[in-house]
This record gives sequence, C-alpha cells and structure tokens, in this order.
Amino acid sequence: MTPQEFDWLRAFLKQQSGLVLTTEKQYLIESRLLPVARKTGLGSLSNLIAKIREPGQSALAATVVEAMTTNESFFFRDKTPFEHFTGTMLPQLLEARARDRRLRIWCAAASTSQEPYSLAMCLKEAEAKLAGWRIEILGTDLSTDVLEKAKVGIYTQFEVQRGLPINQLLKYFTQTGDTWQINANLRSMVQYRKLNLLEPFSTLGQFDIVFCRNVLIYFDNPTKIDILERMSKMIPADGFLVLGAAETVVGLTDVFRPMSDRRGLYQVAGAAASRPALRAIGGAPAEAGVGTRFGTLLAR
Repeated sequence: MTPQEFDWLRAFLKQQSGLVLTTEKQYLIESRLLPVARKTGLGSLSNLIAKIREPGQSALAATVVEAMTTNESFFFRDKTPFEHFTGTMLPQLLEARARDRRLRIWCAAASTSQEPYSLAMCLKEAEAKLAGWRIEILGTDLSTDVLEKAKVGIYTQFEVQRGLPINQLLKYFTQTGDTWQINANLRSMVQYRKLNLLEPFSTLGQFDIVFCRNVLIYFDNPTKIDILERMSKMIPADGFLVLGAAETVVGLTDVFRPMSDRRGLYQVAGAAASRPALRAIGGAPAEAGVGTRFGTLLAR
C-alpha cells in the first residue's frame, strides 16, 4: 500500500463512518483489511483499494468499513452507567412518566448487544415496578454482521465471563455446548436497526435515555459536535444521555450539561431543553409497534 493509497483510504473511512485514523494506524488497516483482500480474491491492499474505487462496488466498500469498525463490547461494561440507570435514571423517569407508562431507550452503538441486553436484565430485575409499562429498547449499529449476531444472542464462554455475574448468567441464559444464548423473553425486549451516525437519525423519534458510549472517541471534534447536537433534539429536558468513560461534552457543545456526581451522565441544557421534542414518524420503531409491555412479559 503506497502513501497515496493510505491517504485515500483514510479519507474514505472518515467520509463513510467518521473513523479518524492517524498515520501510525497503518498497522491497524493492514491487520483488518488484508483478510478482506484475501477472502475476496484480490490478494493485496492495493488491489482492494483499487477495486472499491471502481463504480458499483458499494457492497465491497461496506465490507471494508465494517471490517474497520471496532466492535469491542461486554456485559455491564464499566459498571457505573448501569448503576446510574437503576439508581438515578429509572427512579426519576418512573415518576415523571407515571401517567404515560412508557419509556424509550436507544443504544446508539449496540455492537453485538451486550449493552442493550444488560439494560434488559436491569429492567427485568425491576419488573415489579414496571408492570403495565411499555418499554422500548432500540439497538443500532453500522455493522450488519454484529447486528445479526445481536439478534440471535449467542455468546461464547469468554464473552459471558466478561462482566456478567454468574447468577444472571444462570438466570437469563441457556447453555448449549460451549455457547450461551440469552433467553427469548430478553431478546424480545430489544429491536435492531442498521444506522450510520453520520447520517440523519431524527426519524427514530424521541428517547428518554440514549446510550452513546465508546463511539465518539473515534470521531473528530466537528463530527462529535454534530452528532451530539442532533441527539439533543431527540431527548426531552428530563431525559438522559450516557457517554463512555473517556468521552465528554465539555469543551465541545453546551447543548448538554453534565449531571453532578454522575460520571458520564448528561441532560439537555438551557435553551436546548425548551425545544419541541421530536416524535417518531414514517416507519420509526414507535409506529411499528416496537417494544415490550411488561404486564405481558411477566407472564412468560
């Protein structure tokens, strides 16, 4: 791969996915894309780059972008956000939504769904308080492959050992050979959609909670600002945004404010909070019947 090819590929990946790669990341490109080149019979990165630059190669281009996407995830990752979910977000929203009895949650970088399923387990643990509530969890990701794995909910022994307490493994999973599948009632609580955060996502509608963890770190500041400001239009004043431990809105935008003593937890700030909230339209999950009513779930 020549320096010119490397520069073109870096620009291509940024345009397609927002991924920013510095010059010292050439090794990462080679380790992830050489297998793609070989699998497709192109043999080398130079041939792969030349091919995706040809017209009509959108499928190959998508494969390249997905190969470069980091899909690191594990159950109850970093622990603190889930403590905030059960100790801060749920109690406040259960009181605020007592009349409508409905909550919508968006995991904006769902990967193989350890995060959405961790939230589903938290909700199951609190099901006595949620009887009759309609709970919608939407998981989105850029990669089709990881979303297909997410839907099936089958994990290796190594994957379930990462962050998942043994009591919850035995309670919510079924073992088959060397793998574990999350039970059907938990799988039914999460719906999935392929989504590139660089593209418009306002039609998803309004969410009470948005988890957008460990994805903004791969973007440059203008891209981070754009995504955060668009997300702020989808969260009501009493809703919540959850970012990763290495992410912050501070110094980027004032549309969100950090919550005191709640690391990684934010709410819409100031004038942004007074804007009319968006509603799901035209095929968005709310109109398609996405979600689980806990009154029904309890009987399963």
